[in-house]
Amino acid sequence: IKKNNIENPIVYIMACRIGPFAKHFYKEIHRLGGKVYLNPDGHEWMRAKWSKPIRKYWKISEQMMVKYCDLAICDSVNIEKYIHEQYDGKGINGKNPNTTFIAYGADLTPSKLSDDDEKLVEWYKDKGLSKKNYYLVVGRFVPENSFEIMIREFMKSKSKRDFALITNVNEKFLNELENKLHFRGDSRIKFVGTVYDQELLKKIRENAYAYFHGHTVGGTNPSLIEALGSTDLNLLVDVGFNKEVAEDCALYWSQEPGDLANLIDKADVMNVDEITKIGKKAKKRVSEEYTWDKICGQYEDVF
Repeated sequence: IKKNNIENPIVYIMACRIGPFAKHFYKEIHRLGGKVYLNPDGHEWMRAKWSKPIRKYWKISEQMMVKYCDLAICDSVNIEKYIHEQYDGKGINGKNPNTTFIAYGADLTPSKLSDDDEKLVEWYKDKGLSKKNYYLVVGRFVPENSFEIMIREFMKSKSKRDFALITNVNEKFLNELENKLHFRGDSRIKFVGTVYDQELLKKIRENAYAYFHGHTVGGTNPSLIEALGSTDLNLLVDVGFNKEVAEDCALYWSQEPGDLANLIDKADVMNVDEITKIGKKAKKRVSEEYTWDKICGQYEDVF
């Protein structure tokens, strides 16, 4: 800012990592005639991958950063609500934090690949999968994304379809799950590695019979928006973050034993018209609320 003589700068900070330095930078930026905006992201302090001291640090850091920002831009209505519940009256001079909601977006253009594209045909052959004959999940292989529940419940279900998991496998967590669930004995459960080819990944989503979304600690999750924009039938864990995005364009499951297995059995026999109808509704919702055009416009207004 000093070097380039930027007037009225806005410094936009993503996530709540630097809490102990927040006051220093806030004052420094204000001295230069600027403002500090913050995106608090999701509930980082709830993630199981962090040790207790690190989780505690994330929480304290979040509090300090919310206090020393001019505006918190939340990518989820539920995160905005949480910021006020936690930090009202705790801002500078006991003020409430200033917040706004701007969603997160996703690329919603359909895949350029056709069903007989060699790349797709080869991938299906290699993984032992076929169009509309698999349930799908795409996401980081971490406990808070409900992998244990999804695998356990799928194993309980009567489905003849496969369950394909596109994820970066963490051997320690994988072995823990195998010891608990013995999923390797169920030929329907298929860990198929990662897919970084975006066109191929889109096509795999579009051709899935249904998509599972088990994220429990995020804000607006991009993989959920992508799924709603491409897979007709979406089965989501029933938490506020997911409900605010999908509303009535998806089916929901609780974390209670047996609940998801029952939903899978019901989903398995849904008629094509029903599935197409819910799919169209989901696509309409994301194309109205979660396009980058709309979101960039909202950011321009805020800035």
